[in-house]
Amino acid sequence: MYRNILVPTDGSDITAKAVQSAIALARTLGATLTAISVKEPFPYSAISEMQPVPPQEFFDAQERIASARVKTVVEAAQAAGLECAGFTVEASHPWEAVVDMAKDKGCDLIVMASHGRRGVSALLLGSETQKVLTHCQIPVLVIK
Repeated sequence: MYRNILVPTDGSDITAKAVQSAIALARTLGATLTAISVKEPFPYSAISEMQPVPPQEFFDAQERIASARVKTVVEAAQAAGLECAGFTVEASHPWEAVVDMAKDKGCDLIVMASHGRRGVSALLLGSETQKVLTHCQIPVLVIK
């Protein structure tokens, strides 16, 4: 059925629930996991002579945070006896990075969290999960 499951992580509690669901599903199916954490790009529009954080320091911090998130997923998968590759990617739109990673790594399922926005906030802010659902060609399992 599914052989390579992509699981995006942002380090939140709901994402941890999605990671555990992905691990359980992968164990049941004998699938491998691919983990991704999306880094924010440097806000170049904020560049002025008085920068609060130099660009390299910002990039290093983003990489450290994203790597730690991916490492948590990889270690949990390995503890469950699964193969798991982890990646960090910089992107302005996390949903695009998730869809692109699924294509690039030949994933046949995405397991991701829903952040549960409702009403006007969901309408105005949108949802990365909703955008993945809209733009992705492979199945997406949403964990609430």
